[in-house]
Amino acid sequence: MQASMCINLSRHVSDPNVGLSLSEELDCYKMFVCDTGLFVTLAFWDKSYTENVIYEKLLSDKLSANLGYVYENLVAQMLIAAGNELFYHSWPTPDGKHNYEIDFLLSRGNKLCPLEVKSSGYKTHASLDAFQMKFSERIQHSYLVYTKDLAKDQDVLMLPVFMVSLI
Repeated sequence: MQASMCINLSRHVSDPNVGLSLSEELDCYKMFVCDTGLFVTLAFWDKSYTENVIYEKLLSDKLSANLGYVYENLVAQMLIAAGNELFYHSWPTPDGKHNYEIDFLLSRGNKLCPLEVKSSGYKTHASLDAFQMKFSERIQHSYLVYTKDLAKDQDVLMLPVFMVSLI
């Protein structure tokens, strides 16, 4: 499917470090649709056509649905367009009931830049905080990509989605 250029693959890495492809797990990946508009149409396609009201509410930020997957797909597309390969990392929480996940890992020089994508304006970033504690010596910059204005929360730079291509 990747050769068809319809999807972008993000590969899971077991050891997040420079040279991300050295620890990629070939049987564990996330797929993103290359065309975000098509993705939105398919995601909300519950009859033979998608109603315009879906797009109107989506564009005006009034659609009461979890749009995390839409924003993550959009960020994946922007990172690919900027020449990045897609990698992510996940690991169990201390209680083992859930997983932490860093949505995207970028290699910059001899360091990593973890990105966590949020679809709303909330500023919690438990996975990013846990990653920073576990791999602090490997991190150049940490980013939270979200729908609000540029801000900084301790060591985390919080970027509006439109700024992703500048990372």
